[in-house]
Amino acid sequence: MKSTGFIEVDLFPTDVNSLDHPYVIHFKELLEEIAEEHDSHLLHFDIDNGTVTFSFDSDELMADIIRILQDGKQSQP
Repeated sequence: MKSTGFIEVDLFPTDVNSLDHPYVIHFKELLEEIAEEHDSHLLHFDIDNGTVTFSFDSDELMADIIRILQDGKQSQP
């Protein structure tokens, strides 16, 4: 499996800084479900002061997620 880069998102408050935090566990499970639906694998997942970093082994899935994040950012006031 090859890495296609990383996606880094400021997702949680800065005090969320553990892979054992319930928010982080839930988000990781969500990413794993998405990977499975796209016949892919979650290659990397980490949290640092509320910022989540992750990657999949699918360029297509990575591009789709980046598009979704960009679209969401553009629609914010």
